[in-house]
Amino acid sequence: MTDPTELARRLSRSTGRRHSKLRFEGGAAFGGDLEVRSWRFGHGLRVKTLVDRSAPVVSYQTWLGVGSRHEAPGKTGLAHFFEHLMFSGTERFPHGELDRRLEEVGAESNAATWTDWTCYYENLPARELPLAITLEADRLTHLVLDPANVESEREVVLSERRDRVDDDVEGRASEALWSTLLGESPYGHPTIGWEADIRGYTVADCRAFHRTWYAPNNVTIVVAGDFEEDAVLARLQEAYRDLSPARLPDGPASSSRRPKRERRVELALPSSVERVLLGWPGPAFSDPDWVALAVLGELLFGGRHARIYRDLVLDRELASELYASIPPFALPSIFEVAIGARAGRPVERALEALDRHLERVCREPVQGDELEATKARLELSMLSALESAHGKGDQIGFFSQIMDEPAGSFRRLAAYQALTPADLLRAARRWLAPKGRAVVKVKPS
Repeated sequence: MTDPTELARRLSRSTGRRHSKLRFEGGAAFGGDLEVRSWRFGHGLRVKTLVDRSAPVVSYQTWLGVGSRHEAPGKTGLAHFFEHLMFSGTERFPHGELDRRLEEVGAESNAATWTDWTCYYENLPARELPLAITLEADRLTHLVLDPANVESEREVVLSERRDRVDDDVEGRASEALWSTLLGESPYGHPTIGWEADIRGYTVADCRAFHRTWYAPNNVTIVVAGDFEEDAVLARLQEAYRDLSPARLPDGPASSSRRPKRERRVELALPSSVERVLLGWPGPAFSDPDWVALAVLGELLFGGRHARIYRDLVLDRELASELYASIPPFALPSIFEVAIGARAGRPVERALEALDRHLERVCREPVQGDELEATKARLELSMLSALESAHGKGDQIGFFSQIMDEPAGSFRRLAAYQALTPADLLRAARRWLAPKGRAVVKVKPS
């Protein structure tokens, strides 16, 4: 493989444009014999490359440092809405042409928006990588934004909100939980946005959003798979040369205040059984306690082998549904638990049993065998996600975006392996006290 520093010098000499100058920012081992390398062009565009010859495929991913937490009041959901608009087309590739071109070569493409980031990707045969670069660079630079596109996508997103939230019991309850617990946080509003805000977007709003956030200094390109690194970097240098950096707004701060009492909300919704959702303030993904709470969630709630699931769902049949999650967010967020009562059983009985289990896990350490089995399941899940070119690229992009650490998945794996019963006990006592939580109870109507 070409010496990266010399490659950067050579490509920088080949252009007279300041924005196209290339700098090598270092490499990191990515398990086994692979290495992820970090590059930056003069206008701020970051590139992560992982050459992997195990299969003749490539995943090309465009990550942007904008999600719902970056939105202004009154404009919630705009990051997700703009993800839809990115498929509107350009003058060179009109609406539908991007999908048609990719389908012709057997590519898979999609996009996603969450709280901290937006991502677009193409998984395709290695020989077709130039097509992905051409299409992504063109729509980043020359996207067509007009009233017809905005109105068309507005109706699509409003329909999506109705299906996923307004007409969905779990969606309504989850939205109520997050806004109750995280109302003062940038995560307090839904990624899809409030309905009134979606109805109020203008073309000017969308153009301003594009100018601000879809600038090269807010973009990370991840290329993972079978490709020639020097040829791809030269192609990227040419494809993205016309972009100009923008002044990025300061990110919103997270509230450091933690609730001092339990808060309860009751909803009457068309559910066949009683439900309850619980949320505790949770740590950011970079906090060591995030790892401990992720393991606790799996140990207590993660299916037939898990302590609370086995008791409430299998043995005593108090609940038919039970799960827990802690999202991997850049700022402190939430540890969430959901219970669906067994038909004919009051959900309060399941909640009482849950509280006894949580009191126990805050009082006494888990046994070593139970902890080791839980860590093994999480390690297997994490390693399985790295089997494909897309999985590798996804991990590189995510860890680059959240922690500025493209090979961070392997350090996270080591953090799982190093956890002790004392770590779990300390994290449970810090985060899972009942007085700081929010409770949303759903009564069938």
